Amino acid sequence: MITTVLGEIPADALGATNYHEHLFQVSPLLPGDELDDEPRSLVEAVSLRASGFPAVVDATPTALGRRPSALARVAATSGLHVVATTGAHREPHYGAGHWLLELTEAQLADRFTADVVDGQPDVDGPGRGAPALAHDGRPVRAGVVKAGIGYWSIGAFEQRVLAAVAATWTRTGAAVMVHLEHGSAAFEVLRALEVLGVPASAVALAHVDRNPDPGLHAELAAAGAYLGYDGWARSQRWPDSLLLDCLVRAAEQGAGERLLLGGDVARATRYRGYGGMPGLAYLGERVLPRLARATSPALVTALTQTNPARWLSGTGTTEHEEERR
Repeated sequence: MITTVLGEIPADALGATNYHEHLFQVSPLLPGDELDDEPRSLVEAVSLRASGFPAVVDATPTALGRRPSALARVAATSGLHVVATTGAHREPHYGAGHWLLELTEAQLADRFTADVVDGQPDVDGPGRGAPALAHDGRPVRAGVVKAGIGYWSIGAFEQRVLAAVAATWTRTGAAVMVHLEHGSAAFEVLRALEVLGVPASAVALAHVDRNPDPGLHAELAAAGAYLGYDGWARSQRWPDSLLLDCLVRAAEQGAGERLLLGGDVARATRYRGYGGMPGLAYLGERVLPRLARATSPALVTALTQTNPARWLSGTGTTEHEEERR
């Protein structure tokens, strides 16, 4: 089963899944790009579903403008399956003196666990506050627990968050996501989580394609991790063709059962609903057709359906991996 903001659904009911977007997000690192308008975010959600993705992970963690009650309303209106996220980002997203930075490892773990088991608060703050509720009165629970690290660095706060994420995984089995800054320190963070008891098979490494190295990606997949390709439509850094080629080459080296697709568009100036471009539909409208021409239908199905369902439901190893044991 997979936990969405409207309740649990069977893994095989999820459908094609964009593993990483933000329908709501506010960060001091992104001034002027606040995603804080429910009707405009609904426009994006509708366009995402129409582009061929009936499911999405909203990757906004604690205290970065997440709005779980609004997520539930957007999901109900758009027909999207939306998986919400708890956990915390890397320290610079919060700013000096933020209350979240003062919490201990145990306090963070208790907050993250409560978000998964009991449901998220309607508004994040030092106290739990009123619960977020869906239209039927059920709590809006998180299905993913997230951590973030810096560029080749894991600071003291990030270390506490990783430990709290590990404790939450131990208690709940929620899928784990880790933000990699520019794709760095992938093996290092997997090792840190392994020491804390979390297997690589529970972990999705977000933004791994910011370091477009297919050999490295094949090695990470062989270690068991899921690999998030979400750097599309960033032509000031690299063309989509570079990421497509990297993905195909990584799959040819054995990573096909661990690859995930997302957009991480993440900014109001890049959302059609907020007056920008290219919007959340870009992945389905522009990337998937090129991917389908470059590879097999079986790999496209793995990337969009099988792999995200396996990661989110916590079923761990693949059938092929079991056969090799």
